[in-house]
Amino acid sequence: MFIAMNRFQVKKGAETAFETVWATRESYLGSMPGFVEFHLLKGPEAEDHTLYSSHTTWVDKAAFEAWTRSEEFRRAHARADNRTGDSLYLGHPKFEGFEVIQSEGKAAAA
Repeated sequence: MFIAMNRFQVKKGAETAFETVWATRESYLGSMPGFVEFHLLKGPEAEDHTLYSSHTTWVDKAAFEAWTRSEEFRRAHARADNRTGDSLYLGHPKFEGFEVIQSEGKAAAA
């Protein structure tokens, strides 16, 4: 498994607009081979921003890399910021990729 995360420092007051962009986007993720799941995470607030992270899980790193080279990826990221053109972020999103070394799930009830 491979987990891909982008961390966003969203400007104070832009949280609703940021969440709306994500809620109304065409992601194309579900059509990609190897895609497992997506989460948009809201983190702590600082004086000038709120931390968010997009979190996708893939069967392996190769599936994620294929996504980043796909036409679906280009379409999904064509309007990656606010649709009015105003930046919602402080700086650029920060990418972090992780190979899953250990995983544990809830055991099924017998």
